[in-house]
Amino acid sequence: MAVQKKSVVVTGGASGIGLAISRFFAGQGAHVAVLDVNSDGADIVQQLIPEFPEASFVFKKADISNWDDLASVFEQIYQEQGRIDVVIANAGISREGKLIVDEEKPSKPILKTLDVNLTGTIYTVKLAIHYIKKNAVVGNGTTASKGSIVCTASNAGLYPFHVAPLYAASKFGVVGLVRSLARSLLKESIQINALAPAVLETNIAPSKDLFKPMIITPMSTLTRGVQQLVSDPSQTGQIAEIHGQSVTLREPLPYIDEDTGKNIETFWSLGYA
Repeated sequence: MAVQKKSVVVTGGASGIGLAISRFFAGQGAHVAVLDVNSDGADIVQQLIPEFPEASFVFKKADISNWDDLASVFEQIYQEQGRIDVVIANAGISREGKLIVDEEKPSKPILKTLDVNLTGTIYTVKLAIHYIKKNAVVGNGTTASKGSIVCTASNAGLYPFHVAPLYAASKFGVVGLVRSLARSLLKESIQINALAPAVLETNIAPSKDLFKPMIITPMSTLTRGVQQLVSDPSQTGQIAEIHGQSVTLREPLPYIDEDTGKNIETFWSLGYA
């Protein structure tokens, strides 16, 4: 896989899934910009440096739900490295505000989960497109590529997730974003895909006790999914469900009838909706 010397940005890259992905690219000799909202991510990055002598690192504190903050960090990375090749839009949280509440007067829902998981992912993708578009195309035809974007969704973006509907809404949104952007980005020779992990043991949960009754998917399956998505430029618009030892590419729903398919294609040919 030709990722050596590439400039990689990983949001939420100092813990959990993001840290595993940061380590994966470091193992390929890449320059990894680790973005995280927590300042102690700088200490994590310092620990990685001697472990991966062929790689290079930089830590940037960033809140992906803050556009100005995130845009400034991406600009810094681009100025320092001269390019951005791969962006992993991974940062996410799970802070479920209740929608079913006994109240005399309805309170405004807390939507921080959507602010980070969906809006923050949209911000990250927008910035990734801006900088990756500046790269020269490598390859041609179905292998033509300027770079790759991978978003972290969840299998809660594929199935009903009854205990956390707002989290599910954010991840369904990421799946829809990736599938809907892929065709337009193909014209720019940029690939966009998503990971939809099952239960991995990370610090997103409020307590480690949550994982005790769960069937845990190993992090190694997730990094195999990353490798599969970034190593093949013909892959775009894919949702890779990460479960057990398997990476399964999930097809979108088929059109319910011929008319629906024709209408979707008409929207595409018109160029607006």
